[in-house]
Amino acid sequence: MRHEAAFEGPDAAPDLEISLLGELRVVRLGAEVALPASRKARALLAFLVATGRPHRRERLSELFWDLPDDPRAALRWSLTKLRKVVDSPGRPRIIADRERVSFDAEGLAIDMRGVRGALRDPGADIPLSALETMAERLEQVFLDGLDGAGADDGAFDSWLTAEREDMRAARCRVLYRLATHPDMDPIPAQKWARLWREVDPEGNEARRPGPPAPHRREMAEARERPPPPALIAGPGTGLLQLPIPRSPVPRPSVPQLIERALRSQRIGFCEVGDGTKIAYAITGSGPPLLKAANWLNHLEFDWSSPIWGRGFAEIARLRTFVRYDERGCGLSNWDVDDLTFDAFVEDLEAVVDKLGLERFPLLGISQGAAVSIEYAVRHPERVSGLILIGGYAAGWRHLSSPEEQARREAVRDLTKVGWGTDNPAYRHIFSQTFMPDAGPEELAWFDEFQRRTTSAHNAARFQDAFGDIDVRDRLAKVRTPTIVLHSRYDQRVPLEVGRALASGIPDAHFVPLESRNHILVDNEPAWLTCVDAVRRFMLKMRI
Repeated sequence: MRHEAAFEGPDAAPDLEISLLGELRVVRLGAEVALPASRKARALLAFLVATGRPHRRERLSELFWDLPDDPRAALRWSLTKLRKVVDSPGRPRIIADRERVSFDAEGLAIDMRGVRGALRDPGADIPLSALETMAERLEQVFLDGLDGAGADDGAFDSWLTAEREDMRAARCRVLYRLATHPDMDPIPAQKWARLWREVDPEGNEARRPGPPAPHRREMAEARERPPPPALIAGPGTGLLQLPIPRSPVPRPSVPQLIERALRSQRIGFCEVGDGTKIAYAITGSGPPLLKAANWLNHLEFDWSSPIWGRGFAEIARLRTFVRYDERGCGLSNWDVDDLTFDAFVEDLEAVVDKLGLERFPLLGISQGAAVSIEYAVRHPERVSGLILIGGYAAGWRHLSSPEEQARREAVRDLTKVGWGTDNPAYRHIFSQTFMPDAGPEELAWFDEFQRRTTSAHNAARFQDAFGDIDVRDRLAKVRTPTIVLHSRYDQRVPLEVGRALASGIPDAHFVPLESRNHILVDNEPAWLTCVDAVRRFMLKMRI
């Protein structure tokens, strides 16, 4: 099982090897290690190893255990069992603190990671023997036998399905390289061509009439021919890069776009000056577009949203789309001392600096609009355009009547006691004002999404922080092309607030949207109007 070493160089054999293709296996110094009898514990280990990044304890508990159990206790028990499997004296592999759990894979041989690493560069010269070994390994089912090991909501099985599809695409790519390799003899080339056609029956080469296997010279030419960008979904997706089929390629459906974008998503972390860790995600390819964080985001859960999923997938089709979870929610640190507007701006600065982004359009939604404005004034050389949706320049403490302020404070106090309960009534206060025209399914999703995204304590703190926002004195200093879009009957932030925001920014373009929703739902006409207006703005301004 020394696949990774074969692909990455002649390093010394690792003391621990993990196989995710086929049944989960752990081998230490050549001897297989007995795994816990619990399928959930085995699935937890596989998930940590395969994703290769930290996960919040709450997220892992919900992913594998249902509420009638004690998810937190079950997670602790499973981690204890797994440490006995993978930890060595002086070298712990299960890394856990009060908030997160991760797996330290440094120096290990992990078959799936070896395959992905070898295929990352389409032009890399992989020996035939290594390609044949990869093809053999990829015949096996990813994490075979762990179906249904997660909680009843099916989130783990959805992840498992997406990973298996990614492995199927990787197998397509390996078989294609074997079938068209210039050093492959004709007889085995026929076998690889047949297997490739079975896996990818719609490929151009599979449908083309001719001899069973290409001539050696033709194989060399096929190897040198670069694949067209039309079938490349972005770096890291593992999608097969093949010639364009003779028949037109149909536009992917919305679920396909979302699934493709989610599979290509890469999550990382950066640290702000006060030590807060901010989680960011990159998906898609092309020129960058950065979205400022807003209430509320979660880099993983956003994709299942009737609010964000379709729009995010559309952006990722044409752009390298960068998002991040603001401090206090999502995958970023929840336990933070500073939850203020200045801290929100510093989080944005940290993400930009971490990724080395030089110039990009900035998307700000709701309070993210004020964060985007402040950033654009501080760093005009980096922001090529501002796209502000449902935004405001000053929070409710500055503009609301005494009666409205009292109501907001009462809602904040209710949040402290009711946010984390199973009764959605407290969170429904927000759902109804954010999306009064949304259907029951959208409202139910948003209720649950809010609960899973942050704590009751932080939800109340966010409301206070948003009330203190005031960038009115910064509007006239904005020097970047700006478009402001606002729902005409917004129940959360009135239209005149959005209009005042646009009038304060020099030459800003204002677009009213025919909706009552503060956050647009992707099945309403105003959503299409918004997307079209933003597209035309970006084309006109060439950003």
